[in-house]
Amino acid sequence: MRLAILGGGGFRVPLVYRALLGDRAEGRVTEVVLHDVDGARAGAIARVLADQAAGVVDAPAVRVTADLDEALRGADFVFSAIRVGGLEGRAADERVALAEGVLGQETVGAGGIAYGLRTVPVAVDIARRVRRLAPEAWVINFTNPAGLVTEAMARHIGDRAIGICDSPVGLGRRVAGLLDVPPGRARLDYVGLNHLGWLSGLEVDGQDLLPRLLGDHALLESFEEGKLFGADWLQSLGVIPNEYLHYYYFNRETVRAYRMAEQTRGAFLRDQQARFYEAMRSPETPAFQAWDATRAEREATYMAHNREAAGAGERAPEDMESGGYEQVALALMRAIARDERATLILNVRNRTTLPELDSDAVIEVPCTVDASGPHPAAVSPLPGHATGLVCAVKAVEREVLAAADSGSRATAFKAFALHPLVDSVSVARRLVDGYRQAHPGLAYLT
Repeated sequence: MRLAILGGGGFRVPLVYRALLGDRAEGRVTEVVLHDVDGARAGAIARVLADQAAGVVDAPAVRVTADLDEALRGADFVFSAIRVGGLEGRAADERVALAEGVLGQETVGAGGIAYGLRTVPVAVDIARRVRRLAPEAWVINFTNPAGLVTEAMARHIGDRAIGICDSPVGLGRRVAGLLDVPPGRARLDYVGLNHLGWLSGLEVDGQDLLPRLLGDHALLESFEEGKLFGADWLQSLGVIPNEYLHYYYFNRETVRAYRMAEQTRGAFLRDQQARFYEAMRSPETPAFQAWDATRAEREATYMAHNREAAGAGERAPEDMESGGYEQVALALMRAIARDERATLILNVRNRTTLPELDSDAVIEVPCTVDASGPHPAAVSPLPGHATGLVCAVKAVEREVLAAADSGSRATAFKAFALHPLVDSVSVARRLVDGYRQAHPGLAYLT
């Protein structure tokens, strides 16, 4: 099988390739095509992959192309991990928002809207090309904001657009570990939108074990989400939120931590990765070693501002282990290509899962996956306190999609103004102006 990776010069591509190297079964990926608008970055990552493949018999072949159509032709799977505007764009998203006293995180709040407005037109173009050049291919989307971008692509290629995220996987793994449940034994009752979901049950042999965790104050405070949110708040909610809900529940504290920090997350990653790619210009640089050292630093500082705001301390070593989105992507490809049934938390069209949303709304939910693709599983209803937030954020996503489709500045302004984390219509108006000035790619909004 052939896998095309769009954004093939992206820093996390070696994680995907490592997962592919471990797959020796029939019908595995045998060719990887890296596409990137930055040839130097793609070349650097190709060197890392070559180091990974050293000594591995029948490692998937890797080639690099700057031609998007060439990358797509003949692909069985397309992995979309593009970053429109690069990390400089992410840093600008944070900077413009923080100047107005609101959150600029890349998937949540004003930053997520700005990123979506830049990304959706590009993602739609990719989806149209896939429909024309590789109509049988499945698109696995990791491009953020993942739910929003997946919904934009699904409008053109239907259920063949599937979004993935490692955040629910990590949450399920941590909770299962606390309850001494072996990996793969638990059925997760989880639902929401990407970066806006809640775990309301963890079932083993028909028994829900989550109440045992929620009833143990000390156990709740011993893991990542408990440290972020506090045991008292989790017990009050009666569910375990996705870590990204910290931006909503503790927004004021997080914005303060971002504003006081020496660097925002985007600026840190921009500078860190610039050093990596610059070092890779030298043929003497040991490619994999340089990449792995940079990766370890990146993982150790994940959501550092939130942990600082919550007083949560450093990340636990087990939370920096691999096995995230690349394993979800591999399991998804295996299930479809080999008709091996798997249960995965994915971003897919709602159908009838959440009655609060229409059938085409992309949600994040456990799915049974087989050769015909993902099928959303039955889940518990959204808690009352979650319903309003999900509906409000989905309404904002729809305004972003409408603005990207029409080029309407007024619609983009409406998206900012309606977001729960933008606290003033006047602020929303200034955000539109600030982002259009910061990003030439938003000049289409008129």
